[in-house]
Amino acid sequence: MAADPAPRHIFVVILENEDAEVTFGDGSPAPYLAQTLPSQGQLLTQYYGIGHQSLDNYIAMLSGQAPNVDTQADCQFFTDFAPATPPVIDANGQAVGQGCVYPAAVTTVADQLESAGLIWRGYMEDMGTPCRHPAVGAQDDTQQAEVGDQYAARHNPFMYFHSIIDDNASCQQHVVDLSALTADLAGASTTANLSFITPNLCHDGHDSPCVDAQPGGLVSANAFLEEWVPKILDSPAFKADGLLVVTFDEAEFGDPSSATACCGEVPGPNSPLPGGDGPGGGRVGAVVVSPFTAPGSVNDTPYNHYALLRTIEDAFGLEHLGFAGASTLHALGPDVFNAAATNAASPSGNANAKANAGTRPLPATGRSSPLIAIAVILVVAFGLLSLRRRFT
Repeated sequence: MAADPAPRHIFVVILENEDAEVTFGDGSPAPYLAQTLPSQGQLLTQYYGIGHQSLDNYIAMLSGQAPNVDTQADCQFFTDFAPATPPVIDANGQAVGQGCVYPAAVTTVADQLESAGLIWRGYMEDMGTPCRHPAVGAQDDTQQAEVGDQYAARHNPFMYFHSIIDDNASCQQHVVDLSALTADLAGASTTANLSFITPNLCHDGHDSPCVDAQPGGLVSANAFLEEWVPKILDSPAFKADGLLVVTFDEAEFGDPSSATACCGEVPGPNSPLPGGDGPGGGRVGAVVVSPFTAPGSVNDTPYNHYALLRTIEDAFGLEHLGFAGASTLHALGPDVFNAAATNAASPSGNANAKANAGTRPLPATGRSSPLIAIAVILVVAFGLLSLRRRFT
């Protein structure tokens, strides 16, 4: 039996603070995200954030670490995580303590990839200087957008690990401004195995309106995707064995309904309620596009940010970090990477239904092609004319 397909070039785009009902519901302000991309891939309706507010979600995607009080508050000060020497690691792989910048002994998927001889890169819009972050112990001056500089350190999870920022030369090579992505996509050999892409505070939908008078919210997020996603999908690496995941860090924060969870998520040792008002970060939804995914389907299987990390690790044969290793969690599997099964399905559809358990087709949109309609009319008219000639 052939091995399950495994993407070797994974692209992750993270947007900000929106409920799935708004993003993917009727009348969405983001039609490219809500309609076009699902028609090219698969909509994950039950994808969840793991906490509130932003930063703890980003850190979870990279390391499997659960929220602590400081990361839940978006680390207004860029403080070290304590205790740090040595860090206390519990049975779930969680560092026990509080703070923002994790000690070097706390591993990330970036460290794993590098150890395996694979390439990773973080692309941060408006970051300018590679590996840009506040000084350790200083106040974070990127919490508010400025005209010409809408970069937010808290949306760049690589900066919160000493294993990455302590080697400044390596960090500057790996965590770069978004403008570097276009050249990197030119060839498969220059495209990272993991590309983690963060728009600025306007284009990720966080601000609305934006400091530069752009509309922000889902409108600007949609425009960002319309510009950048086709570049990714047209790249040699993506066409060969790519996976694109577009999702949100968290649902709109403010009440218990926005702090729901999935997948058996439990609190870590450092904060009793990851979502502040509840157990998680709410239902945000996600879109997956890949040559391995049959286009135009909807998947109701529950996933979250820990599952995304687990998916990346499984694709490259890496160990599961932190809560990515939870027994209740599943990586994206055959229900998502279903293209081969769909193509091989019998005309009766029985094999296809079995291969795509947990999925359903998107409802058809629009009308039939006018050319098809005209062809049908001509065939009928020709048939009637032939009958008339036979009986006259």
